[in-house]
Amino acid sequence: MYNSSWYNSLVKPPFAPPDWLFAPAWIFLYITIFIALVLYISKSAPNKKSGYIYFAIQLILNFAWSPVFFGMQNMLLGLIIVIFMIIFTILTVREFYKVSKISALLLIPYVLWIIFAAYLNLGYLVLN
Repeated sequence: MYNSSWYNSLVKPPFAPPDWLFAPAWIFLYITIFIALVLYISKSAPNKKSGYIYFAIQLILNFAWSPVFFGMQNMLLGLIIVIFMIIFTILTVREFYKVSKISALLLIPYVLWIIFAAYLNLGYLVLN
């Protein structure tokens, strides 16, 4: 799908995980994200609109990052996207917490992972 020779030629930042780790990590994260959303949807609460909006924005940013970073090979725009993804995911956690504490807690590994992704993205940008 993407130019793996370009990615493999990059100088990796310290603590960059092996490539095989990304697929299982994202599978786990997408499962927890889905469960968090289902729990949020299933709870009755007034004015859940902000939670839905923040969730949709962070998800769009999530899906945009790979084509930008790998497809366009634009590390700076990828970094900008992942920073906004962190912001909107934290906003999502805050809104989900108001309705379902469990759904908010399920998103914490995702927040930590995208903070780590931002570190990696910045590392690739600086080193290459």
